Amino acid sequence: MAMNVHKYIIIVPDGMADYPIPELGGKTILQKASTPHMDFLVSKGVIGTVQTVPEGFTPGSDVANLSVLGFDPSMYYTGRAPLEAANIGVELREKDAAYRCNLVTLAEGRMKDFSAGHISTAEAGELIRYLEEKIGGNDCHFYPGTSYRHLMVWSGGETAAVCTPPHDISGQEFAPHLPVGPGADFLIGLMEKSQKFLYGHPVNKNRIRMKKLPATSIWLWGQGLRPTLPRFYDQYQIRGGIISAVDLLKGIGIYLGLKVIHVPGATGYLDTNYAGKAEYALAALKNLDFVFIHIEAPDEAGHNGDIKAKIQAVEDVDRLVIGKIIQGLKSFPMHHIMVLPDHYTPISKRTHTGEPVPFCIYSSDGQPSSEANTICFDEPTANKSALRFFKGPELMAFFLKGKQ
Repeated sequence: MAMNVHKYIIIVPDGMADYPIPELGGKTILQKASTPHMDFLVSKGVIGTVQTVPEGFTPGSDVANLSVLGFDPSMYYTGRAPLEAANIGVELREKDAAYRCNLVTLAEGRMKDFSAGHISTAEAGELIRYLEEKIGGNDCHFYPGTSYRHLMVWSGGETAAVCTPPHDISGQEFAPHLPVGPGADFLIGLMEKSQKFLYGHPVNKNRIRMKKLPATSIWLWGQGLRPTLPRFYDQYQIRGGIISAVDLLKGIGIYLGLKVIHVPGATGYLDTNYAGKAEYALAALKNLDFVFIHIEAPDEAGHNGDIKAKIQAVEDVDRLVIGKIIQGLKSFPMHHIMVLPDHYTPISKRTHTGEPVPFCIYSSDGQPSSEANTICFDEPTANKSALRFFKGPELMAFFLKGKQ
């Protein structure tokens, strides 16, 4: 192993950034949580803000993470579902319209749960395969993904309908947020048909018996056509990998030519294998020079409006991922760490927002701190920094500037 090669790790706790919360005495989640390892990185490195979501784009993890990875969404983004299709193994043809297909719980006219109670992958797979048998075929097919996240492909279908992400309407009446525009009747028809077949399925009967939320409907959104993305290596001349429990992120990695590193027990929720993500990232650096670690748990807690769970998720990331990364990278004399959320997922809104997010960068070469006496990684501290990137992809170039 060449020891004079720079090694880079980016850690993205999804949706970690938040607003001041009255129940926390006006502090944000980051200010309230115990994050000694993030604070260490800031004390020895730089802190700033970056605009990951370009003007005019919906603040989703798809757009934001493309930006963080150094690729301009205005040039390359075509929709969320086509990115997820790559990881599921669905080869999209030129005119295939891919739609994200959530399994959700609708009750009393409201979006009770956008994840159907975080249904297991095994249970969800059985339901999606059943829907393919009952309402798929001809120009419409259903493909199982992970947990509540699945795919519908409409051959030659419309992509211009306005579709609302289900996590944006948690607890709200869903009828005003059904698809509208070209193809909307077809999409709503599929959703209504799914309700008929899902209602009495044995998987749902068993979930109800176990006092778990049933998957009562599909919800279609995030549509788009197959994108054309350059390879990460061609853009930045380093070979990298990506770790995530989320099909979307793994799909982005596949399109960019990054090595998708599978971690046992990575679930995308509070029970994910945090330590495993750090361990697998460090092992991958023996053959790669860059690893991108995505952690979904803070975002899920934000969507659920759960303050306690979000604090726990942030503290677990700090202790089990960032702490282990800091220790493990000591084997590589020249290393660089960047930590940032892709977007805000405020407890008060329970959905994504698009303002600039805080980031911190630590380099083993002893790069001085951007701000005197900066010892905390949080939103107010970052917002005071003069280091600001108004275009998300510029941050990657800044981070890799020491590359040799």
